[in-house]
Amino acid sequence: MSGRFENKVAIVTGAAQGIGEAYARALAAEGASVVVADVDERGQAVADDVKGLYVRTDVSDPASVEAMATAAAERFGGIDHLVNNAAIFGTMKLDFLFTVDWDYYKRFMAVNMDGALLCARAVHPHMQARGGGSIVNQSSTAAWQYSGFYGLAKVGVNGLTQQLAHELGSLGIRVNAIAPGPIDTEANRTVVPGNMSQKIVRDRMALKRMGTPQDLVGMCLFLLSDDAAWVTGQIVNVDGGEVFRA
Repeated sequence: MSGRFENKVAIVTGAAQGIGEAYARALAAEGASVVVADVDERGQAVADDVKGLYVRTDVSDPASVEAMATAAAERFGGIDHLVNNAAIFGTMKLDFLFTVDWDYYKRFMAVNMDGALLCARAVHPHMQARGGGSIVNQSSTAAWQYSGFYGLAKVGVNGLTQQLAHELGSLGIRVNAIAPGPIDTEANRTVVPGNMSQKIVRDRMALKRMGTPQDLVGMCLFLLSDDAAWVTGQIVNVDGGEVFRA
């Protein structure tokens, strides 16, 4: 099926399940050659379904990320788009910043924040060689709320998005972020108790339901596509009206 991403190559990290899988399938449906990059080997089944490439990737490891970018370029001839979706979330420990185990904290930040930078560093030469490209980082409305080190990582992702937009703009590479509100995924159900999710929907949401991965797809594809050719450095809430920013 042809679409906005015909003859384009897109990498989606953390695409073995959940939101990342939804992004990968949507990109493939609009014509992209898709690289499913994940430590979870269920990504192979997703890649098989979309006739893409699975690369086992630890986004916190520079060598692993470089190997992923090289594999993508060798298989499909280049790289046009990157979605930095990989994160520690479903298995996240709940703790305070002043008590969390330091090694765990460093590992968490290495995946949830630094991983996006490592991936951008690895793919941008390939994008530049194609005349430009686009990157979408996965943030969260947690960045504007008390959310411990998870929220802190997303604040970092927002800052990274804005900094990279300026550093890469002259190369024709746009960088934006999506900040989802509460999304009904297996990972979210593992971390957030059901009664807490119901309370968030009742007390905070303008639209009185949890989001779904499909609710995020349209914005992701828009920001990656040429339809957003003059949009960069933006963090876009897709959150059912959970967070209002002046």
